[in-house]
Amino acid sequence: MLAKRVIPCLDVHGAQVTRGVQFGRAEAGELRNVGDPVELALRYNEQGADEMVFYDITASAHGRATMVEVIERVADQCFMPLTVGGGLRSVEDMYVMLRAGADKVSINSSALDNPALIQAGAEKYGSQCIVVSIDAKRTGPDRWEVFRHGGRKATGLDAVEWAQKAVALGSGEIVLNSIDADGTKAGYDLTITRRISDAVGVPVVASGGAGKLEHMVEVLIEGRADAVLAASIFHFGEYSVDNVKQFLAQHNVPVRLLSAQL
Repeated sequence: MLAKRVIPCLDVHGAQVTRGVQFGRAEAGELRNVGDPVELALRYNEQGADEMVFYDITASAHGRATMVEVIERVADQCFMPLTVGGGLRSVEDMYVMLRAGADKVSINSSALDNPALIQAGAEKYGSQCIVVSIDAKRTGPDRWEVFRHGGRKATGLDAVEWAQKAVALGSGEIVLNSIDADGTKAGYDLTITRRISDAVGVPVVASGGAGKLEHMVEVLIEGRADAVLAASIFHFGEYSVDNVKQFLAQHNVPVRLLSAQL
């Protein structure tokens, strides 16, 4: 069985890592600054993170330049794969981040606006570089819908169907963000994670809701996710990446441990 991945997520706004609850907005003062992105990346690299995800939530030209600088600095000092998302609307935007040192690019709203962008990116850089991030919210007893604009605007798309279409167009990975669970620390949404994991033939990264170590075991086993993404529990020092990996290993979840833990 392939090793499961543990992935810290850094939301970058104004050259700082921020954190909100249920897709809190910067303009509404709903975000909390938690540190310098390069310093945090180095910390997680030392703790044995399998990958790192950066989301540029500034959505401005200045913010884009800041993110490029962050990725260049992190790539120069860290030796784990980096994924970058936020405001990437063309294959040229993807190239800027890949050239800066990213290994993958993540697209969300731009893929909804222009699904052909998934295929164009996959054809130019390979499916392994293209991640489609899906913000899903339960809208009925047995329905999860895709939302956009930070979870504030419904698209009418069924989350499972959109994931299948994204993979058919060339996405090599899906990041599934549960809007209902985001930042609540109440646990991942196991049902929609399992449905999408079963419906697509590429890795699915579970995001939103991590509050304790048991939640990660649950989503990797019951939710059949390939990786767990978390922010708050790492940023605020509740757990380290190696804490998570040791716990997963103790519960028979295959992970890559730091050599000192072997």
